[in-house]
Amino acid sequence: MILVFGGNGQLGRGLSRAAAARGIAMRALPHAEADIADAATVAAALARSKPSIVVNAAAYTKVDLAESNIEAARQGNEIGPAVVAAACAAADVPLLHVSTDYVFDGNKDGGAYLETDPVNPISVYGQTKAAGEDAVRRTLRDHIILRTAWVYSEFGHNFLKSVLHLAATRDELRIVADQQGSPTSAGEIAEAILNIAAVLPHDRGLAGTYHFTAAGVTTWHGFASRVVAVAAPITGCNPRVIPIATADYPTAAKRPANSRLDCGLFVKKFGFLPRHWTVGVDATTRILAGEARKAASHVA
Repeated sequence: MILVFGGNGQLGRGLSRAAAARGIAMRALPHAEADIADAATVAAALARSKPSIVVNAAAYTKVDLAESNIEAARQGNEIGPAVVAAACAAADVPLLHVSTDYVFDGNKDGGAYLETDPVNPISVYGQTKAAGEDAVRRTLRDHIILRTAWVYSEFGHNFLKSVLHLAATRDELRIVADQQGSPTSAGEIAEAILNIAAVLPHDRGLAGTYHFTAAGVTTWHGFASRVVAVAAPITGCNPRVIPIATADYPTAAKRPANSRLDCGLFVKKFGFLPRHWTVGVDATTRILAGEARKAASHVA
């Protein structure tokens, strides 16, 4: 049995779908049923489920709002993971905790970040996620911290869905072109996590920090351009996608210019090869564009 906190988020829903497809027993709890900062609730969930592994996919992910809602970000990204790790330690259950590229400042030259590179977050979101990582490491020996980046899916709010929405209403999209990363589907992260869940309870020597993203690198502009190109034959919407600099699109929180994560250690230890980022982006775009076309035809 896999117990998931954050069951109603992009990754939580991706995990539920992937587990069902594989016939894997899973209990995915949304925030409304289990606030990870509530120690009694978390402990009770472990006692009821008796899991072989816990996955913490819960987090405060509103990057810009975190700059002013600091305590909410701390509760979701620092305090909550510490509570979950303590409950796992008490129950002798391994924990997989999901983290982010935002623990890095994005200033690394010459390639992708390794797990051993020093963290230096430049936003409240990144700072609280880094603190959550530290709390898990201090509290629980049998853990895996899995960092990922640029997550999208058919669910919730994400960049891919925003691009599709804007493409339907505008003739031109202005998208940042000087930040690099690897768009990664929640479904593929879910598959990676299920691979970990199959072995970590039996080989706790695998504990540690790993990176997992889709293969290949692009920019937000490249990401958006791909979405528009794939969706256009389906929706008929084909706006121009104009590259701009980060300085031309100011946000409350700073973003890393380099969000590339080296996944070599993960592949070596778990043997799961990530697909190129375009594979997942194309598939998700076609699904959502098809749904949009159906909805538009019903309105017409």
